[in-house]
Amino acid sequence: MSENILLSFKGSKIINTEIKLTGSKSECNRALIISALSNGSVSVENLSFAADTITLDKVLKVLSTESEALNAKLIDIGPAGTAMRFLTAFLTNQTGKFVLTGTERMKQRPIAVLVEALKSIGADISYEENIGFPPLQISGPFIQTSASVKIKGDISSQYISALLMIAPTLPLGLTLTIEGELTSKPYVEMTLAMLANTGIGHEWNENIITIKPQAFNTSKLYVEPDWSAASYWYAIAALADEASIFLAGLNGYSLQGDSKITEIMANFGITSQFKEGGVYLKKEPKKLERKIFDLKDCPDLAQTVIVVCAALGHDCTFTGLETLKIKETNRVLALQTELAKIGVKLIEKNFSYKLDCSELYFPDQLFINTYEDHRMAMAFAPLALKINTLEIQEKQVVEKSYPYFWNDLAHAGFDLTTKY
Repeated sequence: MSENILLSFKGSKIINTEIKLTGSKSECNRALIISALSNGSVSVENLSFAADTITLDKVLKVLSTESEALNAKLIDIGPAGTAMRFLTAFLTNQTGKFVLTGTERMKQRPIAVLVEALKSIGADISYEENIGFPPLQISGPFIQTSASVKIKGDISSQYISALLMIAPTLPLGLTLTIEGELTSKPYVEMTLAMLANTGIGHEWNENIITIKPQAFNTSKLYVEPDWSAASYWYAIAALADEASIFLAGLNGYSLQGDSKITEIMANFGITSQFKEGGVYLKKEPKKLERKIFDLKDCPDLAQTVIVVCAALGHDCTFTGLETLKIKETNRVLALQTELAKIGVKLIEKNFSYKLDCSELYFPDQLFINTYEDHRMAMAFAPLALKINTLEIQEKQVVEKSYPYFWNDLAHAGFDLTTKY
């Protein structure tokens, strides 16, 4: 039975709390793949408790202990999109036959760009059902026929990261040409930095990244707390009357692209002071002057920032949202549908999205559909500071990236009730 969560915040809208966030899902999933590719030379510390990471960790552990099966081994990663992309590349260079699948929504999320890139260098992959989509049948290890591969840069940076991580284990290495504009560049930079921390060198000249065949050093990868999770606390600070929040473990020199939330939320009067092993958020009076936000490098912040702007009545424009339609749900459509419940329109025109808050209102009660998307639940949760009773569908959806989210909200003073 699905459980919903009822949220409210009684009394003065003042937030004064300290939160310890789980490890970054983005870093953790890369670290796990790198560790598996290194055959144990690379260890991982501060594993995330996110469901996607737990799923990937279990799959990799099973693959490392089970002998080669005569029949294709079924690997079901559920709704874990990053795991689907990373394992697609990883499995091509493992011994055995595999069928890689996931939820019904996962079967609707395109993966042809990555599959065709891998096939162009010799990988043995075929589509089990619909061309261009999971499930996939993969046989490995493949005989590499070329070191050169081309891939579009404006679809998903995870495709590029998936290729880069297996590159040092390939006999010919990899010379990867990124075609067109690169979306989410910080995530590619994160992958390369983590590889560098394990002894893997690379060259990046204009739109070409080259990684030669090379061995991993014996090393450790420490996963820092999740800046994506931190973004919801910035949103809470922005919608509160007063806020003083300490997020432990975060630093100002993060590999994570979503650390850009510090810059974005400064526009809303949220200051970030790094000290005492974390970051202090404080709300200060400020008039919003910036009206255009380019989220190309941090699309996972889109829902958070758009909901904050809508709730504050700011008619802002957003760009760089091209990948949102192929996420856990069509996030553009989901935002348009749910924001309409508070009278706000998100209008799409020529790859930009503009908020119309002229009819913004806050009903006494509001129900939010999550569409099985963890970020929909967490991006809309701060509206409990504006609405007396906020009901969010499928409370368990947050387990995908931030399993203790509801507990942390309770710790910060929100009232929570589970509705069956």
